[in-house]
Amino acid sequence: MIAENIQLLRKRAGLTQEEVADIAGTSRQTFSKWETGESVPDVLACDKMANAFGVTLDDLLHYDEKANLLPFPPKGKHLFGTVTVGTRGQIVLPKKAREIFHIEAGDSIVVLGDETQGIALLKAEEMMEFIQKALKKGNEEM
Repeated sequence: MIAENIQLLRKRAGLTQEEVADIAGTSRQTFSKWETGESVPDVLACDKMANAFGVTLDDLLHYDEKANLLPFPPKGKHLFGTVTVGTRGQIVLPKKAREIFHIEAGDSIVVLGDETQGIALLKAEEMMEFIQKALKKGNEEM
């Protein structure tokens, strides 16, 4: 999987093998072997390439666009799938989303909406921290 991913991401970025080899700290010949699957890069080279391509290290190593039917997600961005809205408007957040954003049973969530942008969910405690910082900054400027 890594060979295909390196080649796909390199081509999408419009970079040559030599340019990515320089980023990864290796020769073009060694990089070529990574793309053909003859050998695999070490973790440090993978980390450098993932950063250069703007994807996570895990996605560089394991992401399968064909199976997911979606292009590589940018680093820090997630598509968790779909949820079904219940008869009373309730939804269940996917487990991976709850884990990444540290959401647990009993947490309060603020629901924001913009008719042109959509809906956003924020943990209430983080929203309150943001408001307090904004108020403090506003008072300092007065």
